[in-house]
Amino acid sequence: MISYLRRVFVESWLGRVCAIVIFLAFIGWGVGDVLGYMGTETDVVAKVGQQRISSADLGQSLQGEMPTIAKQMGVSDPSQVPPAMRQQIAYQVLQRLIGQAELLEAARKLKVSVPDSAVRNEVFSLPYFKGANGQFDRNILNARLRERDIPEQRFLTMIRDDLASRAMLQPIGQAATVSDTIAKRLSDFGLQTRTVDLIRIPFVEQPTPAAPDDAILRRYYANHLNDFRTAELRHARVVVLSPATVADTITIDEKDLKRVYDEESDRYHVPETRDVQVVTMPDEAQARAVADVWTKGADWAAVQAAAKGGASVEMPGARPSTIPSESLSKAVFAAPLNQIQGPFKSEGGWVVLQVTKVTPPKDTPFDVAKKEILQQYRDAKGPSVVGERSRQLQDAMAGNGLDAIPTDIGAAAAAGTLDAHGNTQDGSPAPLPASGKLRDAIVQQVFAQTKGAKPNLTEGPDNSWYAVEVDSITPAAQLTFEQAKANVLAAWQAEARKHAADEQATALYTAAQAKGGLANVAGAPVVKGLTFSRAAPNKAIPSELMDYLPRMKAGQSVMGEDAGEFIVATVTNVSTPNPTADLGAYQRLKSALAQSTGDDLVASYVEALSKRTPPVINQRAVTATLSSLGFDGSTTP
Repeated sequence: MISYLRRVFVESWLGRVCAIVIFLAFIGWGVGDVLGYMGTETDVVAKVGQQRISSADLGQSLQGEMPTIAKQMGVSDPSQVPPAMRQQIAYQVLQRLIGQAELLEAARKLKVSVPDSAVRNEVFSLPYFKGANGQFDRNILNARLRERDIPEQRFLTMIRDDLASRAMLQPIGQAATVSDTIAKRLSDFGLQTRTVDLIRIPFVEQPTPAAPDDAILRRYYANHLNDFRTAELRHARVVVLSPATVADTITIDEKDLKRVYDEESDRYHVPETRDVQVVTMPDEAQARAVADVWTKGADWAAVQAAAKGGASVEMPGARPSTIPSESLSKAVFAAPLNQIQGPFKSEGGWVVLQVTKVTPPKDTPFDVAKKEILQQYRDAKGPSVVGERSRQLQDAMAGNGLDAIPTDIGAAAAAGTLDAHGNTQDGSPAPLPASGKLRDAIVQQVFAQTKGAKPNLTEGPDNSWYAVEVDSITPAAQLTFEQAKANVLAAWQAEARKHAADEQATALYTAAQAKGGLANVAGAPVVKGLTFSRAAPNKAIPSELMDYLPRMKAGQSVMGEDAGEFIVATVTNVSTPNPTADLGAYQRLKSALAQSTGDDLVASYVEALSKRTPPVINQRAVTATLSSLGFDGSTTP
């Protein structure tokens, strides 16, 4: 319910702790962890003590979540989400509703009640329901609820339940603290910095040995027979229907492009925007105290902690029109970058703010924007077009296989010879009209299908369809020594170069160990002064060495192998900075640790509630609800 409310309205108005904890505690539940229930309440999908989760609650939550989830998956219509995925989403939504019910049942047992005045104050405080004057507007509330088809009484119940949940969770989460001892130890662990000297010895830089006699090469050939075989090759014909192949066939009138451009004027004619952090306090003294903490270098988390008696909010990409207070809007757009402003009096109280980013205005002309609009239209329309045209492709294939593919449906065809890695005989990628997972699926089908088998239209990943017909198969075969001699020589020489690099690296490592580091080994082309910590890795240091270097002391050396080279490295210095030297960073670490500890405490509490009052699921009601919404694949949601 909480996650649903967050999507229905705005992110900032619900308690962060409540949403995070419910997600963490219940996203991993399996429905098998709860008891089956074969009661007579067909309109109740689950019970937690005296709390009931109705079929309507589950259905409304699912319908509210599916458009967002579909968009995240890259499809424009929830009906395009695979049935198996829809069922998984449905059970995760049910688990979150059970989590809310556990909290409400605990609140009932503890006699936690939410007065009407608290509900009223919460509703009045929501910025989503405020007018241009910054005050609560009943007409806006009514309009918002009508838009989302939420009855007022249900909305108020949702607010009341949310406040009860916050009352249960916030004292636990906010009570978490982290001692300076733990913070310092973790800071030392993460910030401890090592300085490294390093040398690389690539295989290819070693001298190429002269060709040995045939006896040596034959022995190498006999010991590596699997390296000297021809790959199995298959000649296949392929047809692909995907959003990418149909894109160019999807058109839209110029006037419609212009209409979208005009309707989205705010997007293509963007005024100056600002990212701003705002704290509003009820009186000047409190606001001045917050400003003092902020001015001394405290980060945003510390400022929020200092502003517990007021309201703190971040507004990314704010425009003058999106800031409800006229005086606040003027102050934000007059403020210099990264300077604390205030306190000053506004309609809502005493304000302290900081502008953290300024984005200049930007105008995009229609001739430029229309390409983007057309592409977005094609991206949105592509999956549904593919679905419609797949039936045409199926009908065409039913008559004449791959010999009569319509030219006007956007299907792409290709034919050629490839191996099991999707490469041609010369080792280059086969020019298939697909990429990523779809390409992999097609190659796999080519090597799974029997020669001459009738092509079948198969649904692939990412809203795609494809069909394959294998014309001929050239089996893999062992090359004779004479056929493979050139490759045998090249492989023998490559191994010899690697062996030479190994010997050189081993000699350097042994010398570094004996003499206290690479810097004391004569003639070694060493890269010096590379630094890293666990909190700030160094990309110039091969990952192969990072299993060892963070545990090594100054003066110790290590040798490893990376792609095509050996590496030898010496730790020359280990330093542990004073964490309080950067007070802001240290406070951020403590705040993050406290937040993490609070989340763990609350998650443990909610888990304990589920053990004390196990949820009971009415599987028949769940199945009926999912079926009515098309989540079992029988209908379209």
